[in-house]
Amino acid sequence: MKKLNCWEFKRCGREVGGLRVQELGVCPATQEHKLDGVHGGARGGRSCWVLAGTLCSGQVQGTFAQKYKNCEICDFYKTVKQEEFPQFQLSAIILSKLKN
Repeated sequence: MKKLNCWEFKRCGREVGGLRVQELGVCPATQEHKLDGVHGGARGGRSCWVLAGTLCSGQVQGTFAQKYKNCEICDFYKTVKQEEFPQFQLSAIILSKLKN
């Protein structure tokens, strides 16, 4: 089974060349190379919940602290958590990769 990145799963159109880039900009998850490979995703595509500026309910979101409660109920977050169990990486571990 192919593991989908958030932009593929959600079809948000914010990937480079996507249909909504003009309107909403390129999503940080599609550009974050420090998270490449986390949960088998490309760039930040399977750890989008730790990145500021991703899309939720049609609106660009703020920092991890501001948005995480919404992320916990997201269908994509739940899918990744289930697919990666028991190797699902906690947000604190993923956030530490951004600092390196």
